Amino acid sequence: MINVLFVCLGNICRSPLAEAVFNRLIQQEGLDDAIASDSAGTSDYHLGEPPDRRTLDVIQKKGLDIEHLGRQFIREDFHDFDYIIAMDESNLANIRKLEDAQQEGSYRLFLMREFEDDADDLNVPDPYWGGDSGFLEVHDIVLQSGKNLLDYIKKEHQL
Repeated sequence: MINVLFVCLGNICRSPLAEAVFNRLIQQEGLDDAIASDSAGTSDYHLGEPPDRRTLDVIQKKGLDIEHLGRQFIREDFHDFDYIIAMDESNLANIRKLEDAQQEGSYRLFLMREFEDDADDLNVPDPYWGGDSGFLEVHDIVLQSGKNLLDYIKKEHQL
């Protein structure tokens, strides 16, 4: 099983939305038995909480599904996941702080928007302090990036 982890700050907005979108893409490709995804946050702000109401609204509007409670990124995630996808450079820096020189595992660490065609910024904007439109924007970003990420994984693993 190829495991993908999406990481943002609080694990209630961007990363659970990316998880829901990516899971749908996996299902559409018939790769449920080959690829799985999850999400986490670099902070402990929302441990055990469901995604933000606005995230859930977008998930419902787009016909997606998620059963997720906020969790924090931990060192063991380096061993458990093949791909760790950070939503922005701050999250990436926080993840790198947990890496250690003796780290074992074959994970690959990326920014989500590295997989977006013609991204003008490598950071997925955090919609938490804004309105509903920010969550729709994040959906569109993670949808395009997620499609390209899935293509990348399929090519890497000859799926």
